[in-house]
Amino acid sequence: MAETGNLKRLPLEDLHVAAGARFGAFAGWSMPITYPAGVMKEHLHTREKAGLFDISHMKLFAVEGPQAAAALARACPLDPDALALSQSRYTFFLDERAGILDDLIVTRTGPSSFVVVANAGNADADERHLKSVAADFQCTVEPLERVFLALQGPDAEAVLNGAGLDLSALTFMHGVEPRSGWFASRSGYTGEDGFEVALPTSEARAFAEKLLADARVMWIGLAARDSLRLEAGLCLHGQDITPDIDPASAGLMWAIPKPVREAGRFIGAKALADILARGPTEKRVGLKPDGRQPVRAGAELFDGDGKPVGRVTSGGFGPSLNGPVAMGYVRVALAEPGTTLFAEVRGNRIPTRVHPLPFTPHRYRKG
Repeated sequence: MAETGNLKRLPLEDLHVAAGARFGAFAGWSMPITYPAGVMKEHLHTREKAGLFDISHMKLFAVEGPQAAAALARACPLDPDALALSQSRYTFFLDERAGILDDLIVTRTGPSSFVVVANAGNADADERHLKSVAADFQCTVEPLERVFLALQGPDAEAVLNGAGLDLSALTFMHGVEPRSGWFASRSGYTGEDGFEVALPTSEARAFAEKLLADARVMWIGLAARDSLRLEAGLCLHGQDITPDIDPASAGLMWAIPKPVREAGRFIGAKALADILARGPTEKRVGLKPDGRQPVRAGAELFDGDGKPVGRVTSGGFGPSLNGPVAMGYVRVALAEPGTTLFAEVRGNRIPTRVHPLPFTPHRYRKG
């Protein structure tokens, strides 16, 4: 991956330049934020057809060896031995306080091999952390240099088939190695059915151009990626989940099976058990502001008496809902859907109701 100044550059940057992308800094990378169609059209195109995202800023690690599963069971609240071949699982790196260092997807690619997908902003720290844990086990951790593309939307499967990559046998949260040096999964960050394909740089340009030759495909930038994941109620690490937030408060305990919690082999197990025993004091919720004014991350939330009761962690305009949407944390007693709170925006307090997540229904291919 090339670097210019302090920002890393995508291997396929010239394709984005040719497509008219407007770039901005994100997680140490120069990333396409929008294209000429604009955020609204990019967002709706993904919901209606197929959006192509360059997510090469994210990091993949191959974890392999006779004790690879044991190493991952220590690093994550996960039972890797329980994963079937090709099965993926959403999980975390936690610290000793059960704070979320990063959220990840782990896929079993062989009897003693796994692929871990981590967030760009935490890639270096994740690599150090994973290698530190793995040092106590018979396994290796190898960062993979790949171009990483995500194709999301109801036409994604048909487009891939037309491009010569048949992943129709995959269901949601499964991944395979369809060709030498390739990794493909069916998950996504939009709430739509979709795929992620990691492949060698030498093969990536031809593959991307083949996808873009399909009239159903449009490049999608980070701005629409953010509005899509927000409508889908999906967390962004660094905003909705951080080392100061635990999985119980974030409403993510579904990702940690009870037997894993009870076994307590993972880093942060004791702290998480203590949190669950006493109960979290706050909860992540969806928020639907009245009117058209978006409520952004950082806005404080107040109750009807003017007392501070929470904060917004993500917010913006939801094109699929034609109105503002947000997520944030509120006191547990105020987390019931329909509860009216007030979000402060430039000195004004906007009525904002707690709303069930997700805002738009997920359309994953589960079987």
